[in-house]
Amino acid sequence: MSSHKKVRVRFAPSPTGGLHLGGVRTALFNYLFAKHHQGDFILRVEDTDQTRFVPGAEEYIMECLAWCGLNPDESPQHGGNYGPYRQSERKPSYRQFAEDLVAKGHAYYAFDTPEELNAQREQHPNFRYAHDNRMDLRNSLSLGEEETARLLESGAPHTIRIKMPEDEVVSFEDMIRGRVSFETKLVDDKVLLKADGMPTYHLAVVVDDKAMDISHVFRGEEWLPSAPVHILLWEYLGWKEEMPEWAHLPLILKPDGNGKLSKRDGDRLGFPVYAMNWNDPKTGDLTTGFRERGFLPEAFVNMLAVLGWNDGTDQEIFTLEELIAKFSVDRISKAGAKFDFEKAKWFNQEWIKRAPESELLPQVAAVLESHGIQVEQQDENFVGIVLDLVKERLTYIEDFWEQASFFFQKPTTYDVDAVKPKWNADKTSFFTKVSDVFAQQQTWDAATLEPLFKNLIAESGMKMGELMMPFRIMLVGGKFGPDVFKIAELLGQAEVLERIKLAFPQFEA
Repeated sequence: MSSHKKVRVRFAPSPTGGLHLGGVRTALFNYLFAKHHQGDFILRVEDTDQTRFVPGAEEYIMECLAWCGLNPDESPQHGGNYGPYRQSERKPSYRQFAEDLVAKGHAYYAFDTPEELNAQREQHPNFRYAHDNRMDLRNSLSLGEEETARLLESGAPHTIRIKMPEDEVVSFEDMIRGRVSFETKLVDDKVLLKADGMPTYHLAVVVDDKAMDISHVFRGEEWLPSAPVHILLWEYLGWKEEMPEWAHLPLILKPDGNGKLSKRDGDRLGFPVYAMNWNDPKTGDLTTGFRERGFLPEAFVNMLAVLGWNDGTDQEIFTLEELIAKFSVDRISKAGAKFDFEKAKWFNQEWIKRAPESELLPQVAAVLESHGIQVEQQDENFVGIVLDLVKERLTYIEDFWEQASFFFQKPTTYDVDAVKPKWNADKTSFFTKVSDVFAQQQTWDAATLEPLFKNLIAESGMKMGELMMPFRIMLVGGKFGPDVFKIAELLGQAEVLERIKLAFPQFEA
C-alpha cells in the first residue's frame, strides 16, 4: 500500500463502442481493490479522440457497470469533488501543462504535416519519431527559435511531443510484475497535444490522475510500453512524489491461449465477448452481450474475477461481497488467462441454482412473454414453483422455455418413436384404467398419485419402465422434465386427464 491517505482508483474507458469483457474485468479489479480498502471507485470518460467518439457509448458503459453492480462513487452522471469527469470538458487545462514541458525542455513543437509524416512512413517501414531522427524533421528543435516563433505566430498547425531522453533507464515497481525497466532510446517521442488542442491519452491520463488524486492505477498490460512516457511525465511536471502505484493486468486470451481475445474470436466461436448487446450506430451491426445471452450479472462478475485471480483456495463461487473481502493484488496472475466459455456457462448454471426464485421471476416472465404467454400477478406463485423444479437444468434463463413450456401449453408434438413399436392393447387398457381411477381422485398431489399409479402397474403385471415413459410423453411431449408425478400435480386433474386423452392417438396410430 502506498503512503496515500485514501485509496482512489479509476476506470477510464473511451466511448468508442461495446464494452469488452477485458474492460469490465479492469473495472472490476479497480472496484474490488477500492472497496477492499474502503476507497473510492471513479468512472472517468476518456473522450479526447473525437474522431472515434460514438453516440450512446457513454450511456452504454454506465448501464454495463450498473448491471454488474459496479457503481462508481464519482462519474459524469454522479458528479463528485474532482470533476469534470469527461476529458473533453477538461480540454482548456491540458495545453498549459504541455507548454510548461516545452518551457522546461522536456517537450517540443512539431510542425510536420500528416502528409509529411506519411511520406516518412512510406520511405522508412518502421518509422518512429525519436531521438535518432528528430533533428531531420520539422520541429522546434531542428528549426531554431526564430523560425519556431514565426510559425507559432502565424498560427501554423502543430503538435507538442515529449522529448524522450536518449540513454536512460526508467524503472518502476509494478504491483503485479515487480520491478519493470525500460530503455528510453527504444521509446519514441509520443505526441502529447494534438493539432486540435486535444491532449493524447499520454498527457491526459497523467494530468487527470494528478487532478483526481488517484492513488493506484489498474490497467491492461497493453499499456506497459507507455509506462515509461507516463512515469517521465509525472517527473517532468514536478509531481513524482504523488505518482500513483501501478498494476498492469494480464490479458484475457483466446481459448487456445494464442493471443488476446477479440470480438472476432467470439463471432467465430459463437460466444459473446461484450458485457451487453452493442448496436453500432455507424454500421448498424449488433454484437450480442452476456446479459442478452442469458447470463446473470453475479455469474458474469464471478467468472471475470477468477480470470487471472484466485484467493489461494479451491473456492470458485464468490459473491461480490466475498470478492471485496478476499481481493488482494498479490493473488493476481502475471500470465494471461485463457477464456473458457464452457466454464463461463458452468458459472451461470451454478448461479441460477443458487438464485432465489423472486430474483429470476422477472427474467423468466420475459421469456414466457416472448413465447406469447402473459404472466399475471396471480400466476407468479405457479411460475415460481415450476422454476424451482427445473432450475437445476438451466444453463441460461432462456432454457426455461425448452425445459418447462409444457407447464404452460399442451404438447404439440410427441416423441413416441421408441415407444410406438412396443405399444399394444394391454397398454391402451392400462391408460384407460388410469384415467378412470384418476378421475375419481379427491386428493390431487404427487404423494397420492405416485403410489396409486405404481399399484396399477403392479396389478397389470407389466414393467414399470414400459408405462412410466409413455405417461411422461403424454404430459410433456418428450422424455425429459422433472418428476412426472410432480408435473401431474402442478398441471391439475382436469388437464392431466385431457392430455392422456389427447395423446392416445399418437401411440396407437
